[in-house]
Amino acid sequence: AVAASSIDSAQAFAEEYDILAHGTVDDLLARDDLDIVDLCVPNYLHEPLALRAIEGGRHVICEKPLTGYFGGEEAEDPVGITPKGLMLEKASASAERMVEAARERGVKLMYAENWLYSPAIDRANRLAGASGGTILEIRAQECHSGSHAQYAKSWATSGGGALVRLASHPIGTALWLKEEEGRRREGRPIRAASVLADVDNLCRVASFQREEEHHIVDDWKDVENWSILIITFDDGTRGVIRGSDIVLGGMEDTLTLLLSNARIDCDLTHSGLLRAYAPNDHVLEEEYIMEKVSTKAGWSYPSVDEEYLLGYPQEMRDFVESVAQDRQPRATGRLGLEVVRLMYAAYQSAEEGRLISL
Repeated sequence: AVAASSIDSAQAFAEEYDILAHGTVDDLLARDDLDIVDLCVPNYLHEPLALRAIEGGRHVICEKPLTGYFGGEEAEDPVGITPKGLMLEKASASAERMVEAARERGVKLMYAENWLYSPAIDRANRLAGASGGTILEIRAQECHSGSHAQYAKSWATSGGGALVRLASHPIGTALWLKEEEGRRREGRPIRAASVLADVDNLCRVASFQREEEHHIVDDWKDVENWSILIITFDDGTRGVIRGSDIVLGGMEDTLTLLLSNARIDCDLTHSGLLRAYAPNDHVLEEEYIMEKVSTKAGWSYPSVDEEYLLGYPQEMRDFVESVAQDRQPRATGRLGLEVVRLMYAAYQSAEEGRLISL
């Protein structure tokens, strides 16, 4: 079943997938046969809807980020007025409320980080374990040409910009990979110890503003479209993470593991399995190529199975099986909490121009 803010859109979606439609969340949550709720909603709705579902004894799948800071009565302009250190405190408390509510009610809070289920990331983790080497550095990024969702452009509904929407993927994956390495080697997870970061809206550059034609999204209201983080883990190793909305050429999801005895490169989106050439856009007009690619002319790399390569079916299988078998999923609410803490510590670092200890 599906619930939406508009009964018309809910019914249109329900007809497409042969499911039931509800006009309100209350109607959906009132169902007796409801086991799991998947929150595919703007970020500022994650905590309130998760808590309502958890209170009703339902398991919850929450899209990334788990939650964030969206302003409050103390600040009409949360970016311009609220210190990022206070945002870190408030966002962390929000995430903790979600995790604790699920624990107390005895239900699962599952964090929809699809990168963890990508076959490339899964294989990279196994190769790293087989090597026996130390992961000295993780380099990872998610980049594209910008979101067209209006809620993504305002802090009050998204909780941040490229760092929250894009960098949260490689951040969560880097945290998980180091946790896995620590458990293999020392019997305990390796955690993030500190972060140093910078963020900005590069569309404000004067020469960009003078250009007549823009090929990237440029109508950001109060959020950044570029971010970079250096994570120091408690074993002294590093993670270098980027999230950016200024990259043309389609979605760019990459991760590199630099080990003491190996190197492992993952490319989740630019698959080399298939290449195509078209002299103009019209030739392949009806075909999907890949997410965020702006032209179908020239050489392209059509995704063979984008959903599988990005881990979505595997993610949902793990979540449903974790409920059916009463076990923990790979991507837990606790991981989502750690991602929230690190992201807002990164915002504090960028604002204050210093390393922030975790």
